[in-house]
Amino acid sequence: MKYDANGLMPAVVQDSITNEVLMVAWVNGEALQLMKETGYTHFWSRSRNKLWKKGEESGNVQRIVSIQTDCDSDTLLVRVMQTGVACHTGSPSCFGETVYGDTSSTAAILPDLKRVIEDRIANPEEGSYTCKLLRDENKLSKKIIEEATEFVLSFKDGDEDGMAWELADVIYHTMVAVEKSSLPMDKVYSKLSERRQ
Repeated sequence: MKYDANGLMPAVVQDSITNEVLMVAWVNGEALQLMKETGYTHFWSRSRNKLWKKGEESGNVQRIVSIQTDCDSDTLLVRVMQTGVACHTGSPSCFGETVYGDTSSTAAILPDLKRVIEDRIANPEEGSYTCKLLRDENKLSKKIIEEATEFVLSFKDGDEDGMAWELADVIYHTMVAVEKSSLPMDKVYSKLSERRQ
């Protein structure tokens, strides 16, 4: 590992399920060792000049799934299962403000949509389409089949706009089913890994 002149390196912390970047913090050798020993994130606070465990006061701990290094061995990528929120402001991620461009055509929608569905489960809203689906498994199941069929027809027709529209519907309805069933996505990713050939 290559630390800077102060014995530190940056660690990018990412949600292991959604790939959302949650935060960036500093790690020294002792913090990295603690992460490996405990399975939870530990960092070096430059402002307080001490080690700290993420969530030690708030309870918003980060259980480590994996730690990777970049090609220069001077930055870490830490994938975690986040309890609660990552940011001290109460936001899920420290990266909320867009200062250039637009995130609407990026995968940033996936963790946002997941949180909306989770909220509809916890706090049902009258008139919410998601809540209607959550209350009616038959309707939800039929919508997944219907949207998947429409995606295939658009694919066969070479209709790119149709494919985009229908795939968005497949993803949304499938996400509702996943959240309703509490299917652990790490199991899905493990199955996908078996298909990587």
